[in-house]
Amino acid sequence: MERQELSDALWLRIEPHLPGKVSDPGRTGRDNRLFVGAIWWLARSAAPKAG
Repeated sequence: MERQELSDALWLRIEPHLPGKVSDPGRTGRDNRLFVGAIWWLARSAAPKAG
């Protein structure tokens, strides 16, 4: 695990609260962990908005 990635322990705590699980109706998320990691990076880095 890299320094800034979500730890497995943290992921296990937040995963059940995200939409897109197999048990949810409709389409499921392809990779929720990757998506949350991207949002985490944006929040930490204070990345400027595109456009």
